[in-house]
Amino acid sequence: MSGPAALEQAREFADQLAPLGPVKVERLFGGAVLKADGRAFAFVADGMLYLRVDAETRDAFTARGSVPFSYPTRKGRVEARSYFEAPSELFDDPDLLLAWTRAAIAAAGRAAVRAPRSRRRPSPMA
Repeated sequence: MSGPAALEQAREFADQLAPLGPVKVERLFGGAVLKADGRAFAFVADGMLYLRVDAETRDAFTARGSVPFSYPTRKGRVEARSYFEAPSELFDDPDLLLAWTRAAIAAAGRAAVRAPRSRRRPSPMA
């Protein structure tokens, strides 16, 4: 899936998530990222929607057979275990999609609390 197609698909997901409030869609490599309150909670790559997970939500994904996002490198495949493929049943049930997306947004929020942005060092030229 090309970047423009991924952006379009991400915008369609964002439209479905309108009851949750504003969702921003941005380009991400060959895909697109979805953000709420400035935090990435999902992305679209290769025609798939991936949702943010953490220790509190990961088991629900694995119980439904979802797999983490992965990509090939010269040394083999790398798994990004913070994002799992959205279970297919979410796309048949708008309420279920909203519930799982709320959980992904919460996981993104918890991750932001655990890993605060580093402070910028003052310039030695100042």
